[in-house]
Amino acid sequence: MTERIALFIDGANVYAAAKRLGWNFDHRKILEHFAAYGALHNAFYYTAVPAQVDDKQKRFIDALTYMGYTVRTRPLRESTDEHGDTHRRASLDIEIVTDLLTTAERFDTAVLLTGDGDFERPVEVLRARGKRVVVASIPEMTSYELRNAADSYVDLASIREQVERPGYRLPSEGRGEGRGSESRPYYVSVPLTDADER
Repeated sequence: MTERIALFIDGANVYAAAKRLGWNFDHRKILEHFAAYGALHNAFYYTAVPAQVDDKQKRFIDALTYMGYTVRTRPLRESTDEHGDTHRRASLDIEIVTDLLTTAERFDTAVLLTGDGDFERPVEVLRARGKRVVVASIPEMTSYELRNAADSYVDLASIREQVERPGYRLPSEGRGEGRGSESRPYYVSVPLTDADER
């Protein structure tokens, strides 16, 4: 019997990983790569969006949908700290956990692209239900607890040839980026360029 695969992509975490690696992911190639584990049943992509979604962000979400992803979004919330710095945050953890658990009967293996330790317990619950869980991220962004809870781990750097988006680079973290860029949220996904529209 063919293994049923479900893919869950934490857009914030994957974008942060891309920033650290200095190269970007092709989300169609990610689908194809992990679909090779069996038969792809579901693919979810989770991303925060600004209150006013611009055309590029809309094209990015539309492109993901066209590729076959179910896209879950939440609006960014702005807050100002005691130093007057503005921070934008949005968490989609609840959405990811909800989809992991409510669709569990439809997959045999969950591929979770995140390194967030908050998913340790849901992963344990899935495994207790007889599901296989693969975590994919980069080591420096993966909690020990999550890696330990999963059945197997994929270092995204090790599959670069299969999932990279050629010719589209992201500035690597720590390479001459000033304080201003540190405060930029990593969870706003990089929009597709006009040439990438399908």
